[in-house]
Amino acid sequence: MSLRERVEALAAQRRERYGQPERTLFAEFRAALARGEIRAAGVAGDGAWCVNAWVKQGILLGFRMGVLTDMSAHPTLKFFDKDTYPVRPTTLADGVRIVPGGSSIRDGAYVAPGVVCMPPMYVNVGAYVDEGTMIDSHALVGSCAQIGKAGAPVGRGPRSGACSSRSGPCP
Repeated sequence: MSLRERVEALAAQRRERYGQPERTLFAEFRAALARGEIRAAGVAGDGAWCVNAWVKQGILLGFRMGVLTDMSAHPTLKFFDKDTYPVRPTTLADGVRIVPGGSSIRDGAYVAPGVVCMPPMYVNVGAYVDEGTMIDSHALVGSCAQIGKAGAPVGRGPRSGACSSRSGPCP
């Protein structure tokens, strides 16, 4: 079965508890999002943007199966979130410039090389930020937002995402 088929089947089950096989599937899904291999929205043949409903289902599944956990970076910097959505691991090799000052990128977001992140800013799960984009100060790139190559700076308020929009489904 494809990743899509497995995610759709698990999302349809509406379980109370999830075991290691389901968590492994979700980790595979989240990693594909973080690599930009799957996207929460795409361009249809007619040029209109549409939601990939199965990806949205997978993102919401991560919140359902997640357990609230302490993710504090330091005893004086406390935060608690679902264990299925840690902060995205970022290295110098990613080619993403993150300026100090209160910024973070949730795992499951794709941020291309060459993106500049000016603090404070936040990129949520399912977002896709393509190369040459600057995420400006006080910006929120919302869950499932799609920002194209050399996109205009995103700043001075939230950028809504496909998970919360009224975009139609992809064919």
